[in-house]
Amino acid sequence: MSYTLDKRVDGAFHDVVEQTIDALADEDFGILSDIDVQQTFAEKLDEEYRQYRILGACNPPLAKQALDEELQVGALLPCNVVVYETDDGEVGVSAVDAEVMLSVVENDDLDDIAAEVHERFERVLETLPAA
Repeated sequence: MSYTLDKRVDGAFHDVVEQTIDALADEDFGILSDIDVQQTFAEKLDEEYRQYRILGACNPPLAKQALDEELQVGALLPCNVVVYETDDGEVGVSAVDAEVMLSVVENDDLDDIAAEVHERFERVLETLPAA
């Protein structure tokens, strides 16, 4: 079972990052964190790594609904979306599959929220130009 929704995207890496952030905003997700893995590995490990960004996306109303149902679910937030350089030099975008992620909580009250996040992330990926 896959735990991400994935798409190969046409465009330059930094452009795809911006397009992804814009598409997330269109679905009412803000970016709480933006981790540049390539830069972090260079600074902390003195090693080169492919371009790789982890975007911590949050839709506050959906996050509040989830926290109201299961307080500890905050350990699974925010929902991560990654933009990365693939092995063949293309750009990939992967979003966590909220339905899979929240299934570990075993709280049926989260199912509708997970489905809503899943659908919104599918729409985000649909808006990005396919490679």
